[in-house]
Amino acid sequence: MKFLRVGNLNKEKPAIIDKNGIIRDISAKIAELNPHTLNDSSLQLIRNCKIDEFPEIPKNLRIGACVSNPEKFIGIGLNYSDHAAETGMNPPKEPIIFFKANSCVSGPNDNVIIPKNSKKTDWEIELGIVIGKKAQYISEKESYEHIFGFCIVNDISEREFQIERSGQWDKGKGCDTFGPIGPYLVTIDEIKDVQDLNLELKLNGKIMQKGNTSKMIFNVKHIVSYLSHFMTLDPGDVITTGTPPGVGMAMKPQCFLKHGDEMLLHIDKLGTQKQKVFSHESRKKIH
Repeated sequence: MKFLRVGNLNKEKPAIIDKNGIIRDISAKIAELNPHTLNDSSLQLIRNCKIDEFPEIPKNLRIGACVSNPEKFIGIGLNYSDHAAETGMNPPKEPIIFFKANSCVSGPNDNVIIPKNSKKTDWEIELGIVIGKKAQYISEKESYEHIFGFCIVNDISEREFQIERSGQWDKGKGCDTFGPIGPYLVTIDEIKDVQDLNLELKLNGKIMQKGNTSKMIFNVKHIVSYLSHFMTLDPGDVITTGTPPGVGMAMKPQCFLKHGDEMLLHIDKLGTQKQKVFSHESRKKIH
């Protein structure tokens, strides 16, 4: 199933895509797509319904983040072998963990705002995992039992804040609008092989990133199991799993986002994101 959230900011309704591609309002059955509802019970509730009997929603409405208020937004760094190579760094022996601020979560097509004093805001297309069942000290074999589904994440990053300002990566990862997720939250049963999905990001029509999840150093099962040994994973938690090569930081000369840019992201089976980029100074004009 493909779930999504539709409507104006903070007024989104949960919805589902039917077999004909029609968006349907499921709020009469599930009030939200959040940590309290992303579980097997909600899935079974919807499976027991006739999807085509839910009210139709117009396609021209805004699509919000596919998860509302995740308690944790966890990142995995340097997780593609070809991306590690382009940065000149050695592949990590264990997953690199960082956190993105929950306040950075935004819709898949919402505007991206370059932070004040930023000179190195960068793009990163990534596969997102959404947890559907509490996970503590689980094995890799158990990982899929704890996953609700998958989505696209643009792990937007400010490289100076992240790397040059000392400390951990988090300060360059959690700026407002740095976490577009969605459009769809696709249930795990819909994805035949999550380790064989093509990812692509275009900037102003030019392909910048092109990769496949088969290049992950640590696969989805390992990531979920590994994290569960350091923290409890709860329903609604979002894990973004690393990016393929083609980020602006690794280019020669380096290339970063600027006012007026447009990003287009696509992952097989998970849909497409599209974001326009605005400077911090122009933010008041677009809200």
